[in-house]
Amino acid sequence: MQAATDLRKKLEHVFEKKQASLLAEVITDAYSELVKTSDFNELKGIVKELAEAQKRTEVRMEDLAQAQGRTEVRMEELAQAQGRTEKEIRLLAKGMKETRAELGGLSRSVSYGFENEAYRMLPAFLKKNYGIAIKEKLVRAEIGGKEINIFGRAKRNGEAAIVVGEVKLRLDDRKKKGRKGDVFAELEDKVEAVRQEYRVNQIVKILVTHYATKAFVKKAQDRDVLVVQSFERQRPIG
Repeated sequence: MQAATDLRKKLEHVFEKKQASLLAEVITDAYSELVKTSDFNELKGIVKELAEAQKRTEVRMEDLAQAQGRTEVRMEELAQAQGRTEKEIRLLAKGMKETRAELGGLSRSVSYGFENEAYRMLPAFLKKNYGIAIKEKLVRAEIGGKEINIFGRAKRNGEAAIVVGEVKLRLDDRKKKGRKGDVFAELEDKVEAVRQEYRVNQIVKILVTHYATKAFVKKAQDRDVLVVQSFERQRPIG
């Protein structure tokens, strides 16, 4: 029994208590039954292999634990990087919003400046090129809930008329979605509001722009709309 106890204690240096106890019991029983020396040596070899296998397993478990540790560190780094990225995206979105606002303000400023130039130069241009005499100063007005960029009383071919115009920085023939995107439909809405308010027979429809495509000008002519481009100052418009 003492031999079995000593053997178990030795095995406990390598194996867990249950494993060491079981192995000690097996070895003791084998020895008690007078197993052959070769069988006993083989058994010792098996025990040795088991001990080495367990040691390799422990090393592998340590490697896995370290790998998991590295993975957790990497995940934390990725989380931090994602946080930085989201912050950068928010800043970029804010910057783009501010840029759009600034561009919108600039566009409005350019448009208003262009309108002011149109108020000054249109009377002479319309008189010389179309025989339309402006009787009152051209102004921006609100009529029937519609904001009219260019509005003024005039005479054409001896008859009373009203000028209704819009100012656009660029005009082309690309299709727009919806009535609001159609400059002709927008102009007609404002013309109708003026017609309801003033009950006049003649309304001169004008679109003032920096540039209009040939196709757009053709469409405007078909709709009896005058298109006045900034380069026509030499005709003159200013």
